Amino acid sequence: MRDYSMNLEGKVIVITGGSGVLCSEMASCLAEYGAKIAILGRRLEACEEKANKINANGGTAKGYSCDVLDKEQLHRVHEEIKKDLGPCDILINGAGGNNPKATTTEEYFHVGDEAKEDIMSFFNLDREGVEYVFNVNFVGTLLPTQEFALDMIGKEGCSIINISSMNAFTPLTKIPAYSGAKAAISNFTKWLAVHFSKENIRVNAIAPGFFATKQNQTLLFNDDGTPTARTEKILNATPMERFGKAEELNGTLLYLLNDKMSGFVTGVVIPVDGGFSAYSGV
Repeated sequence: MRDYSMNLEGKVIVITGGSGVLCSEMASCLAEYGAKIAILGRRLEACEEKANKINANGGTAKGYSCDVLDKEQLHRVHEEIKKDLGPCDILINGAGGNNPKATTTEEYFHVGDEAKEDIMSFFNLDREGVEYVFNVNFVGTLLPTQEFALDMIGKEGCSIINISSMNAFTPLTKIPAYSGAKAAISNFTKWLAVHFSKENIRVNAIAPGFFATKQNQTLLFNDDGTPTARTEKILNATPMERFGKAEELNGTLLYLLNDKMSGFVTGVVIPVDGGFSAYSGV
């Protein structure tokens, strides 16, 4: 029988956005397989809290405060990680997000919306808000990759995992900047896969469907906890009729990091979406 067992023992995995709902679960999962986890995020307290939980369960992790848009901070944290845990073997680019200033109030434009001051129409989307969304998602993936991929040159078994979105396949209403930024992540994943192919650094992406997180809480639920109209539309368009659970990303993640199972896989973007991308609506 062929041995497809997972072996991450001693590998150093850097996770940006590591204290968030989805990447936090990834960190816990990978630590169970013996990896040493560096959790990066803006709030040191949140990163350390997650690291402490992993350590209490017998794993190895450390939290670091880092802005993925600050190249000097990334370099400083990189040096700290090398001293604390060792050079990076696997990078998970999980930092990202949306911004209310880059989100329209209505799904469809109606004549007169352009003159309304009490809604966010396409015509008054905030440039800084849009730039922030593109920066935190795309540049916030590019800069950490520039920094940590240096450790992977000349080594075996190194991977980069980017976090894309179902928005990258079909843009959702209201969030043009986020949809565009995630489309850029999917494209960048393929570019990186080709660019690093001669070094055997595999680059792939996971595209989550709809998962309830802190970032989308206000879009999905009313103040009293009831689902919004948008949530009802999402679930109606998801054949499995529910939101994903954070741990349901782990199988795809482990597959992509298992060189015995996916050693010839690079440049792919895998949806984990409950059938959302397969459903035409009829």
